[in-house]
Amino acid sequence: MKWYWNTRKGTVWIVPRQDLGSIRYHVVYDDEALGSYHSPQQAADDVAGGHTFGPSNGVDLGSLGISNNIADWQHTN
Repeated sequence: MKWYWNTRKGTVWIVPRQDLGSIRYHVVYDDEALGSYHSPQQAADDVAGGHTFGPSNGVDLGSLGISNNIADWQHTN
C-alpha cells in the first residue's frame, strides 16, 4: 500500500520499498526520496513536522498543512 497527501505544491507520497531484507517506507516528493522510515506513521510524523530531507525545489513540507496521522492520508495499492 502507498499513501499520499495532495498539497497546493504537489503530492507527497509514502511508499514501501524492500531495503536489505526488510520493508522501509520512503517519503517521496517531486520525484525525490526525502527519507526512509520503519513505519508509515513515523514517515507521516516527520513529513508533517518538516523533519525530512529538504527537496531541491526548496518547498518546506512542514508548512503545507500535512496531517501527522497516517489514517488521514489517502492510500492506493
